[in-house]
Amino acid sequence: MELSQDLLELLRRPSTCYIATTMPDGSPQLTQTWADTDGEHVLINSVQGYAKVRNIGRDPRVAVAVSEPGNPSRYYEVRGRVVDITTDGGAEHIEMLAQRYLGAPYPWYGGRDQVRVIVVIEPEKISSVG
Repeated sequence: MELSQDLLELLRRPSTCYIATTMPDGSPQLTQTWADTDGEHVLINSVQGYAKVRNIGRDPRVAVAVSEPGNPSRYYEVRGRVVDITTDGGAEHIEMLAQRYLGAPYPWYGGRDQVRVIVVIEPEKISSVG
């Protein structure tokens, strides 16, 4: 499924994003995160070992909501499947996202020894509101 031009633009801006994964007991787990795209997939940067990354390793189905900065009533929901989790370029990617979202270098909240990963989500269903 293709990402629309409007959704691509949102993913390339400092848009509010949430990713939903499934815990081992089947309950939902929701995390606010920064989002990006390679033009075909939704990209999320996280830390190896975090709950959402462990959940994805067990069940690759996810949902992502991305809302318009300044107008949260306008948003896209992307349901899909994680097709890759890679450490390649993870640290560089979080630095790029920090410039987009913070206008400054990434503050490395958990310390520089964290292993950053890029989660690659292939969209299967896309809907929008607003």
